[in-house]
Amino acid sequence: DVFEQPQHIGLKKIEFHISTEIPAVLQINSEKEEKNGKNLYATTEEINNTGFGRIFPAPSSNDKMETEEEDEEIPSEFISRKDLEKKRLSREEMEKYSVFKNYEPGDPNCRIYVKNLAKQVQEKDLKFIFGRYVDFQSEVERNMFDIRLMKEGRMKGQAFIGLPNEKAAAKALKEANGYVLFEKPMVVQFARSARPKQDVNEGKRKK
Repeated sequence: DVFEQPQHIGLKKIEFHISTEIPAVLQINSEKEEKNGKNLYATTEEINNTGFGRIFPAPSSNDKMETEEEDEEIPSEFISRKDLEKKRLSREEMEKYSVFKNYEPGDPNCRIYVKNLAKQVQEKDLKFIFGRYVDFQSEVERNMFDIRLMKEGRMKGQAFIGLPNEKAAAKALKEANGYVLFEKPMVVQFARSARPKQDVNEGKRKK
């Protein structure tokens, strides 16, 4: 009877009863749940949620989610931006290499041209670096991603990489140019033409 009355009067009286009866409720909550525990727990949960839940856990969980999203942006099977930056030459260092002497990025398009590759470089190495600029969940982007690595003849040590769009190619050029792969810095430029692959190759051969 004591606990039924405050339900109608308001929360103030329930608070008085909580201060005296809460230990009993916690100890034998299963027995009292049907009689009065439900109301007591409802009020204590409301107090806890408004008093603490909004102040402390909410911001920290949001922070965690944001950092996780940043980490998940690039799949772990591809190089991270930190690793790219770590092994990339600075502008001052590039000036010491003859391969960067008359460097011109070229006209932006979705294909990039990479030269000065070490002989042990394989397609998987280039995929590890340039795959970070492709969304592999998109079938269109997946199909547009194309690596042509030249291993013989005069074109040896060069590669053409097709990326989904100009924006991805520009980002790849900016972040990967000067990256040291097998102790040789890569020279990354826009391919001269976005026409069919053989035209691009012929244009490079004449060069």
